[in-house]
Amino acid sequence: MKILHTSDWHLGRSLYGRRRTAEFEQFFDWLLGCIQSEGIDVLLVAGDVFDTATPSNQVQELYYRFLCRVAATGCRHVVIIAGNHDSPSLLNAPKGLLRSLNVHVIGCMTEAPADEVLVLDDGDGRPQLIVCAVPYLRDRDIRRAEAGETIEDKDRKLVTGIGEHYRLVAAAALTSVRSTAGGSIPIVAMGHLFTTGGQTGQGDGVRELYVGSLGQVRADIFPECFDYLALGHLHAPQRVMGSDVRRYSGAPLPMSFGEAGQQKIVLVVTVDSRGLTVEEKAVPCFQRLATVAGDWDAIQRRITALKEEGVPVWLEVMFQGDELVADLQERVRELTAGTALEVLRIKDLRLAAGTLSRAVWEETLDDLEVSDVFGRCLLAHQIPAEQQEELMALFQETVNSLHDEDTPEGDASHER
Repeated sequence: MKILHTSDWHLGRSLYGRRRTAEFEQFFDWLLGCIQSEGIDVLLVAGDVFDTATPSNQVQELYYRFLCRVAATGCRHVVIIAGNHDSPSLLNAPKGLLRSLNVHVIGCMTEAPADEVLVLDDGDGRPQLIVCAVPYLRDRDIRRAEAGETIEDKDRKLVTGIGEHYRLVAAAALTSVRSTAGGSIPIVAMGHLFTTGGQTGQGDGVRELYVGSLGQVRADIFPECFDYLALGHLHAPQRVMGSDVRRYSGAPLPMSFGEAGQQKIVLVVTVDSRGLTVEEKAVPCFQRLATVAGDWDAIQRRITALKEEGVPVWLEVMFQGDELVADLQERVRELTAGTALEVLRIKDLRLAAGTLSRAVWEETLDDLEVSDVFGRCLLAHQIPAEQQEELMALFQETVNSLHDEDTPEGDASHER
């Protein structure tokens, strides 16, 4: 049996105003080819299918068309869980209809943990794999708020609640194993969360959700009965505490210029008589991104070299020189005019490193995360450093609760 693990598609994501529909379409074409060539039996999508809770009709059409195409490849099952960017109700709405295509969707934590346990059959209708499809666990689902709680109390309850939920789901999975013929079916678990020690990147929108260790879970919360753990949430592919069988597949496309240097992958898990093996499959680059940084001479040389390559590239230009270049944008536009290079962002870091008032005038919301804006407010009002961490944690908790409301009004904050 072969399983393909992917996550964090973020369908509908744009990059500084540039829509990325063509990239998503090319990725899906490639993924379908990979499913066919590898003989994939089960496709696991570990959350953040969409970039927002209110994806456009075009984006939803892209998603449903892909699921229909998967059904024609010979892949017997698709399992999709919701991530923190997804609307649980939007994902769950067509789940009954999608079951006819053997697409199993878990959009939110269920009342009975056993409902998140899926027994998947082989081509002859015999149980072949058990999947613990645990979606993104929202604070309101697993923690009861109490008056007078500290940030540490909330964090402890959150982590304890996540661990207890996985324990209950694992117990239900083991009951299913015992009830099947032979009792030796492999168990694969899914999740969308942040494990302690996970690597995040600039502009990935993940690390801004966490202050200190708030909301991060230890690797030891996952029961030992899981033969493989398919995680989503972190965009860089990585192992959990060095384990080959507890993995983040990462996002298949670079979600920001900070991810441009990452080799994006999907993971192919093979289960046979020898056990379980994991292979990384490199995802092609469908749209090249590049950051050009330095003083004006360095920027000019780099852009000239990229022009000579003749390959379409989206550029981020970061000026780091000491001299004043008042016409920086005009120079860059003139240098790239009539070429395959498209400049999406130009930023003068010399100005950003100056006084707060000067930096704020030069910055735009495209340069900032939600937490950055709040941080600017703390600095502007001269809040003592010892109070800033707790205030930032409270602010982030408020933002997360808005995301958890699963309404267009609540989720609008996610788009700044």
